[in-house]
Amino acid sequence: MPHTLFISDLHLAAERPDTHRQFFDFIEKTAPAAEALYVLGDLFEYWAGDDDFDDPLNAAVGDALSGLASKSVRVYFMHGNRDLLLGAAYAARCSMQIIPDPTVIDLYGTRTLLMHGDTLCTGDIEYQKFRAYARNPATQKQFLAQPLAVRHQQLRGMRAQSEASKSFKSMDIMDVTPDAVEQTLREQGYARMIHGHTHRPARHEILIDGHACERWVLSDWNSEARFLHCDETGCAAN
Repeated sequence: MPHTLFISDLHLAAERPDTHRQFFDFIEKTAPAAEALYVLGDLFEYWAGDDDFDDPLNAAVGDALSGLASKSVRVYFMHGNRDLLLGAAYAARCSMQIIPDPTVIDLYGTRTLLMHGDTLCTGDIEYQKFRAYARNPATQKQFLAQPLAVRHQQLRGMRAQSEASKSFKSMDIMDVTPDAVEQTLREQGYARMIHGHTHRPARHEILIDGHACERWVLSDWNSEARFLHCDETGCAAN
């Protein structure tokens, strides 16, 4: 049966070889049977710029996705908070299309809203301020103008600082805000929602203004390869 796959939050990095193996195995054995693969952000732990393609992992991922696309599987990528600098050059190398956050698609007859998910975490005011700053084109231009080695060093420092700050935040603050979810679904015509970011995989049923809505949260790949399979009968987590 024709189907589409969704993944997010793999956080691929040199120090996570088990995740590499899971990803390449998924691309080789599972993904080729799909019509399309959507990567909804944080494919990489961080992205220093498209000029970092010579990195062995980045090159291998590019080859794998390009190979998947050559098998007539459409590949789509949405920026996450870790790989927001991934640009058109690397996307072209992967033969994948960058899509905006949010994006609405017709998924086998069901209106479906795709998001990374971080914009729904409105309770984390500190993060939302940083998100706005990091996505400012002027900020990105200034960062990318630096030597690649400097960018790597800065990103490693930022990641360490981010992980440290999480220990002082409640789990509720780092999750989606129910009001933000409801407002977003209302604005998007009560569509089915699929997103990642929170690392809290689940299927939620929400009643909004008399409309039964469905929200799927994608899993991270910290322990195993996980994906969402959707076809004309609905969606199922694997």
